[in-house]
Order: sequence, then C-alpha cells, then structure tokens
Amino acid sequence: MSENAAPALSRTAVERSWIIGVSLIAIVLGVIAVLIPGPTLLTVAIVFGIHLIAAGVFRLLLAFTASRLEARVRWLAGLLGALILVTGILCLSNPFESLTVLGLVIGLGWILDGVSSITSGRTVSGPAWLPIAAGIASVIAGILTIIMPVLALTSFVTVVAILLIVVGVSGLLLLPGRTKTPEEAR
Repeated sequence: MSENAAPALSRTAVERSWIIGVSLIAIVLGVIAVLIPGPTLLTVAIVFGIHLIAAGVFRLLLAFTASRLEARVRWLAGLLGALILVTGILCLSNPFESLTVLGLVIGLGWILDGVSSITSGRTVSGPAWLPIAAGIASVIAGILTIIMPVLALTSFVTVVAILLIVVGVSGLLLLPGRTKTPEEAR
C-alpha cells in the first residue's frame, strides 16, 4: 500500500459520521426554531407556497399531457392545478397570511377527521369510547386551530423544535461505539 493512499473508512465510522451530522443538524434546527419561532414560521409559509406552486404546475402539466385520462378528468386537473398555482403565488406574496390559511386548513381537516372518528366509533368491533374520545379531541383541536391559527402553528413549531432537539440528543447518546482501526488494534 502506498503512503498516499487514504485509509478505507469502516462502515461503522461512516454510520457514526452520518448519525453525528444528522443529530447536530436536528439540534441546531430545533434550537433555532425554539429561539426564533417567527422566522421559522415565515420559512414554513414560504415552503408551503413553493409546494403549492410546484403542485399546481404538476397538475397543469398532467392536464395537458395525460392523453390517457378522460377529458373531464383532464379539465378538472387543469382547473385544480390553476387554482393551486394561484394559491401558491398568493401565499408567497403574503407568507404570514398563508400561515392563517394553513392553520384553517389543518383545523378543518381535524374537525372532519374527528367527526369521522365519532361516527365510526359506533361501528368498531372493539370499545366504542376510544374512537369517539379521539374524535372529540380532534374536533376540539380543530376548532381551537381555526380560532387561533397562527398561535396553533407557533405551538406546532415549538413542539416540533423540542422534538428535533430530543431526537438529535438521543442520536448522539445512542451513537454506536467507535471501532478501532487495524493500526490502533496493534
């Protein structure tokens, strides 16, 4: 072996490097989100707007290129794509307003999911109280999210930030042991 050849990294060393990197990124992002939730929410709003624009463009492309689909499906895809695209542009033009919309959509989704759980609670084979209780909790959370959408999203960001920190620290604490190189083993 020549003196200039780089020693091969063991699989464990590569895994450790990835775990350390991902854990540190999680911790840093979590700390940033906890310390400055406003800019974090702004970032969420911008990413939400970009996602809507991409989804709208995709649906428009589908409407114009999916010749195997029926005409009415293509029209619907095109109409939905245009609507989503315009919504994405509006979100980027006023990101904080899009947070309100996002909170309202999440709240409405939770209410609908809660009503579905309450309704299905009567038809489950197990104890009916569990899906009914979960449904009631979902409806209450949905109503609170609709009443205070930005506060709800700020709370979500804080919880996710704390979870990022916990996951990052856990990753570092549970890091696999370092293996000795052949030179160190001698």
